[in-house]
Amino acid sequence: MAEEASKRIHFPIHSLIDVIKARRQGLEIAIAMGFPQAEANKVAVVISELGRNIELYAGEGSITLTTYTGRGGYIEVVAEDRGPGIPDLDLVLDGGYTTSNGLGLGISGSRRLMDEFEIQSTVGQGTKIRALKRLR
Repeated sequence: MAEEASKRIHFPIHSLIDVIKARRQGLEIAIAMGFPQAEANKVAVVISELGRNIELYAGEGSITLTTYTGRGGYIEVVAEDRGPGIPDLDLVLDGGYTTSNGLGLGISGSRRLMDEFEIQSTVGQGTKIRALKRLR
């Protein structure tokens, strides 16, 4: 019987370098868990997109990766900040909303790449996003 384990790694995000470190480590973890390369890449993209949003809009925050390697294994990405919040979640989730020069597809694209996706945001208080990819 395979040993089951849950692991949590926390990445403070203050700069683009922190985002790159979190993305790289998330990719390595997903591959080590047995995710196919394409699925591991999706996890890495989500870490990058959510981390970049923290860096761009909030200035600082965190990404926490939680893994479970037992039956029904998964990797969970939680991005949190205390930034300005998102005034119109529906518009953001539909894609196309941006306050920068981007395409506005970071959050909506991340949602499409993962198996589960939840977002909580309060204007003036910050945002928390939880995204989960199941190991199949």
